[in-house]
Amino acid sequence: MTKRDSIGIGLMGLGVIAGQVAKVLAGKKEMLSEQVGCPLVLRKIKVLASDLERPVAKELNRRLFTLDEDEFFAEPGIDIVVEAIGGENPATHYQERALSGGKYVVTSNKEVIAKHGAKLLALAQQNKVGLRYEASVGGGIPIIAPLQHDLVANKISGIYAIINGTTNYILTMMAKQGVDFSLALKRAQELGYAEANPTNDIEGIDATYKLAILASLAFHSQVRPQDVYCEGISRLESRDFRYAQEFGYAVKLLAIAKQDDKWIEGRVHPVFIPEDSFLAKVDGVYNAIQIEGDLVGKVLFFGEGAGAFPTSSAVIADVVSAAQDILLGAGSRIKWQLKTGKVIKPMAEVETRYYLRLTVADSPGVLSQISKVLGDNSISIASAIQKESDKVAQTAELVLMMHPAKEAAMQKALKELEQLPVVKKIDNFIRVED
Repeated sequence: MTKRDSIGIGLMGLGVIAGQVAKVLAGKKEMLSEQVGCPLVLRKIKVLASDLERPVAKELNRRLFTLDEDEFFAEPGIDIVVEAIGGENPATHYQERALSGGKYVVTSNKEVIAKHGAKLLALAQQNKVGLRYEASVGGGIPIIAPLQHDLVANKISGIYAIINGTTNYILTMMAKQGVDFSLALKRAQELGYAEANPTNDIEGIDATYKLAILASLAFHSQVRPQDVYCEGISRLESRDFRYAQEFGYAVKLLAIAKQDDKWIEGRVHPVFIPEDSFLAKVDGVYNAIQIEGDLVGKVLFFGEGAGAFPTSSAVIADVVSAAQDILLGAGSRIKWQLKTGKVIKPMAEVETRYYLRLTVADSPGVLSQISKVLGDNSISIASAIQKESDKVAQTAELVLMMHPAKEAAMQKALKELEQLPVVKKIDNFIRVED
């Protein structure tokens, strides 16, 4: 084991996460030193001019700050670079530069890891350093390390995850308070759970990045964000939640990844899941990740999936682990072994059940016409309920639950249903995961 007076840390960013990381490094100095075997010293912080106005900046030594990338990387004694600026660029460039320069990298950046993880890990191995990214998925929930270490004896067959706290909070409000999407989103923004521009969250993009990372690790195959089917929650209405409850289901934005001998399947979209399942009971901003392995069976990881405190917990754990590797001279211990030969299953080939809500003409023979279209596409109806009627418009709301069918058949049937004169509007369709 190498004797060192200290391990130097370079921090990139001073936002919510980076600011909390800086506080933990200062506030838990002695405890972290005991864990590592020598002190962790914050040597430089790469910031934007606006970062200098943050309250945390006033608590730190001003000599730590630099606006200049070259000055940051030229700082002597930086062993570990913590990248916490977010976004794809220039964060990817910063990580590449750090790894190429023989520095270990710790990041919470899900977009960079999802899009460039394989390349960056290869770069880390080439330069005999480490890249750690526990905080990129699930905030403070330990999930990356278990997939890299504790579950390696398992063939993972499935991942079912609620991995976006913003959407889960919105869906919880819609379910429990009966409010529509727009009001639930506004409330989430007021509480700081949703950004002013919430697109990445509510359209499922954030969850797609995270699922790509998890699937790549679990299946030992590169799964890119573009390989994951993505659909958000903005078309959900409060009545969908009422009908879900009537059928014995909850509504969640679920990230699903599966594999068999030939295919890898990845998708993020709203689902009906049985209300007595554990995932159905995960409410508010909490996250949960269920992993299914051939030896371990089903295991569940649950906790706060975002926020300064949980995320900084994961970042600091990675920093400590990287520092221990440096003292041991371990180099790049974490490898991403990618297999070839498996094909990403097209969404059209996915088979599931469906919930369908339509506005139809309030007249005899409507259901038989709809049943014929579905039957012609090899889709059978499990149950059909006529809900509210509008006597003035002479329309009724029809709710259908289908037996399992292929996505391609369902999409074809939906287009054909739209052409039926008795179908006034297809209000919503949601996949069902039993």
